[in-house]
Amino acid sequence: MTDFLLVRHGETIWHAENRYAGRTDVPLTDLGREQARTLAHWATTAHLTAIWSSPLARARLTAAPTADACDLPLHVDERLYELDFGQGEGLTRDEMRGRFPHHLAAFLTDPADHHLPGGEHPRHAAERAAACLADIARDQPHGRILIVAHSTLLRLLLCHLLGIPLAAYRRTFPQLHNGALTEIRIEDEHTALLRLNAPAHTAAPALP
Repeated sequence: MTDFLLVRHGETIWHAENRYAGRTDVPLTDLGREQARTLAHWATTAHLTAIWSSPLARARLTAAPTADACDLPLHVDERLYELDFGQGEGLTRDEMRGRFPHHLAAFLTDPADHHLPGGEHPRHAAERAAACLADIARDQPHGRILIVAHSTLLRLLLCHLLGIPLAAYRRTFPQLHNGALTEIRIEDEHTALLRLNAPAHTAAPALP
């Protein structure tokens, strides 16, 4: 079995306005950097065996203090990129409503089959992230792996692995908090959800 700690990167400067940040390299705020340090402090007793990150700076900068604290290399994989939001990139929901109201309404009803115009299909994003985890689990069948990535990607991944329809990802997992821990265990191609949205500063270091 392989345990994965899935972490959304720290807070970014687009957080307050709730702008859709897909492939844009949005910097962390001071709070985001503090969340990264809190994660690193937790990780020193978490028995991690590897650390992987999305290539985007907000994820790498969240993961880097943990890599330093645990004396582990930081691996980067393009399959952990955030979903590409197409024409919704950088916009708030109100701004989308003004530019493409019908597309937005369809997206809010079914964000999988009616993803934002010009964006990546959520099924593709879920499959690439799952393939990344499968490769890591194959290499570390008894590992404990930290994955630092992005809110929408991780919610899609959870649905994909747990057998939940992708169209329900926003309803089933309405929010992953910045810097919080979601833990899954993959064994014999089955996935168990061990904890969800646990704040790093209060989370127990490991589950049995």
